[in-house]
Amino acid sequence: MTIGRKGKHHRLTGVVFPGRIAGMTKVPVLGVLGAASTTMCVLFVGLPVAALCIRAVREERLLTSLTSESAMTALRLSLVTSIAAMVVILVVGTPFAYVLARGKSSLLRVLDGLVELPLVLPPVVAGIAMLMAFGRGGILGPALEATGISIVSTSIAVVFAQLFVAAPFYIRSAKLGFQSVLLDYVEISQTLGVSPWRTFFRLTLPLAGPSIITGIALAWARALSEFGATMMFAGNMAGRTQTMPLAIMTAMETDLAIALALSALLLVVSVAILSGLSIASRRNWQSRS
Repeated sequence: MTIGRKGKHHRLTGVVFPGRIAGMTKVPVLGVLGAASTTMCVLFVGLPVAALCIRAVREERLLTSLTSESAMTALRLSLVTSIAAMVVILVVGTPFAYVLARGKSSLLRVLDGLVELPLVLPPVVAGIAMLMAFGRGGILGPALEATGISIVSTSIAVVFAQLFVAAPFYIRSAKLGFQSVLLDYVEISQTLGVSPWRTFFRLTLPLAGPSIITGIALAWARALSEFGATMMFAGNMAGRTQTMPLAIMTAMETDLAIALALSALLLVVSVAILSGLSIASRRNWQSRS
């Protein structure tokens, strides 16, 4: 077996690895493979999105469908419930993510794995699980009914479903952001007499900002697109629990034009949220660099 240092040619197998080969034109094998795989991924994701937009624009009733009362009601409910879910996720998930990032106990490792369970759990299963917990026949159902609280088939159930599926995206991203902040910075800040609370808000939180903003974008997009858990736990009642994904499913059964219009509208809203938060994250990073 001979291995050329410049050519990187292994005669034992006859495989030519990336690099210069004597007497041959330089061929960037990894570059070609990278370009091919990138093209495949872009086409696989971009082609369906482009097809949806093209088909929706061709519909004569696009504007009428977008401005219909049912579309506006579903969009309003989706935005209100997803914003409510994000507020809860930020208030509760931020300190929890910080504890997961800094803690080292075995219990926290178990909780860390439990938090990520909804990422792999089918949404329909999540909806049934929430019914077994908060439904009339669930574990907490009788206690909730005794206090006059009803969750199932209400907008609160929509928020619960969105919380269940979206929170892990934010907590995981925020945890990684807090872990990226060196403890030396925190210790120096406290050595200088800065209180822990002030250190957290003036040092740790800004440094972890890009990861937190990324988590917000991912969680918000997931909350807006939630379907299975909402269907099982909250139901599909127009004006009450029918979010945009549920409205699209309902429209598919009767009128494809309306379904296309609602899909295009949800796509635009999702892209706007992701783009806005991405710009905010980039500006945050540039202001600190």
